[in-house]
Amino acid sequence: MIRSILLLKFTPEATEAQIDAFATALSQVPFERRRHFEFHRDARLTGDAMDAAVIADFDDEEAYRAWTDDPGHHKARSEFLDPIRQQRERLLYRA
Repeated sequence: MIRSILLLKFTPEATEAQIDAFATALSQVPFERRRHFEFHRDARLTGDAMDAAVIADFDDEEAYRAWTDDPGHHKARSEFLDPIRQQRERLLYRA
């Protein structure tokens, strides 16, 4: 299994509605080989944290690569995330 952890920093202009729309759009992309999906907002306990995390599990490396090429994934990212994304960090590991 491949676990993807994506940490996001949003632009200062990003609204709650835009962030919620991104989380909803990404969670609703139909993709059979994505086994698990989570979206979490930072608890704001420190001033140096990222704003959100996306955690997703995929069957294997092939499934993850198919996800990165998936049109629904591209649409959620380009329409909902790109306009509000300031920074992105990713960690992929075999679980």
